[in-house]
Amino acid sequence: MTTYVTRRSFHASVMALLAATAFCSPAFAQEAELRIGMASPITSLDPHEDSNSPNNATSRHIWDSLINRGGSAENKPQLATEWEIVDDTHWRFTLREGVKFHDGSAFDAEDVVASLIRARDKESQAFASYTRTIKSVTAEDAHTVVVETTGPDPLILNSLSRIRIISSEFADAPVTDFENGPAAVGTGPFKLVSYKPGDRVELVRNEEYFDGPADWSKVTLRQVPDEGGRLASLLAGDLDVIEALPAEGVDRVEGNSNLKVIRGKATRIVYLGMDVARDETPFVTAKDGSPLGANPFKDARVRKALLMGMNREAIVDRVMSKNGTVAHQFVAEGFFGHSDDVEEVPYDVEGAKALLAEAGYPDGFALTIHGPSGRYLNDSEIVQAAAQMLTRIGIDTKVEVLPWSVYSSKYSDGEYSLFLGSWGVNTGEVSNPAIAIVAGGDAEKGLGRYNGGGIDVPEINALIEKAASTLEDGEREEIQRELSNLIFNETWLLPMHNESVVLGVKKNIDFAPRADTYTLAYEIHDNTK
Repeated sequence: MTTYVTRRSFHASVMALLAATAFCSPAFAQEAELRIGMASPITSLDPHEDSNSPNNATSRHIWDSLINRGGSAENKPQLATEWEIVDDTHWRFTLREGVKFHDGSAFDAEDVVASLIRARDKESQAFASYTRTIKSVTAEDAHTVVVETTGPDPLILNSLSRIRIISSEFADAPVTDFENGPAAVGTGPFKLVSYKPGDRVELVRNEEYFDGPADWSKVTLRQVPDEGGRLASLLAGDLDVIEALPAEGVDRVEGNSNLKVIRGKATRIVYLGMDVARDETPFVTAKDGSPLGANPFKDARVRKALLMGMNREAIVDRVMSKNGTVAHQFVAEGFFGHSDDVEEVPYDVEGAKALLAEAGYPDGFALTIHGPSGRYLNDSEIVQAAAQMLTRIGIDTKVEVLPWSVYSSKYSDGEYSLFLGSWGVNTGEVSNPAIAIVAGGDAEKGLGRYNGGGIDVPEINALIEKAASTLEDGEREEIQRELSNLIFNETWLLPMHNESVVLGVKKNIDFAPRADTYTLAYEIHDNTK
């Protein structure tokens, strides 16, 4: 392995001066500014600290990856121009030459090595689902990297598309150095100007971006989780694009001559997760508030009764204003691992009551369902609707809705009994969500990082491991079909619906919605130019 001498230095004062100059430059004419209203706040600007869609979409403006995951979930070159399979456990990547970081230093193999290892070994283990098979990363020369995996990994390209490449100068930098700016140096289409947690990220265009400069010389990513606030800001002209246009705002946007609605299909599934691990679960009691003496979610009949007791068609129709489709498993027909043998559980109140009685709960019980506010499309309304429906089958259901910044860590750490969750199936196949939210928790193997219900089924775990190491597509898909059957016919998760992408934008905006629901400024275009 070739050893390289680190040669970078970051001059914060110079960068600050450049940013200040850029904001005063004539290039920042009004028509070059883009203001996006994000539906969810980000939790960190460190691109390896916490993996969720708002964080990953934001980081993509500043940092690139080896692989560019396209809007239709296709793998395209980015910092790697080409790749080859050396053998079952070695992949060789040829790196793009002539790329510069925002501080002017050259990108090369040492940055890739440092970034992949940092993401793999980070204490938070937020990217464990993507780094779990990375055994070693070696620089063969300045523009060639070999990634060795612990076994055959058919999803390695997708995994590498999730990991942002930082400057090796900041491989040991703490999260605060990314939050405050000194380490926020990427090769991406925009440079960081400022980050105000819970409020906004301000960016300026990278005029030297290898793929050409973006349409917008200044971009502001405003975090506006309140649906009414986002809509009001769009209608007032304070925002140019808003994510997750609320259903009640569609007519108002379509009736405004200066605005329009953009819709698209997403691969994101929204589900209810349950604590199936503990013998007694904290937010379930008898109806009088006394201990129930057991965890009802351990019984498959109870889990199925909950699913049967929710009118998911009505939720999609009324709560979602038809901006979604009822889900029965991770992926729809035509996607990798979809199984025709997964039962499509119907809405049946009396059938649900009968299942509860059969399981020993003829009078039901009481529970609290937890959910986020402003993270998923109409999330708090979905939770409220589900609670009302569960109450009709004899389960007295209360709701507690929390800001995403509070909710996210609690649900992934398994603190709730029944909770709303979601996963963007951006690979288009079952292994991706299964590894993250269904596999038994194993930090060393990178399994179950977001398994908030404590699911740990040996047969499921075995199939996940087998699928993740099977390179032949036909064989792998058959394994994943069996995996779908095990997960959803035993209702280890309660699938609710697949979201649609619904954006409110100004008339001059053109944007093709992405399957991963990311709103990326450099993919947004001004149609008046």
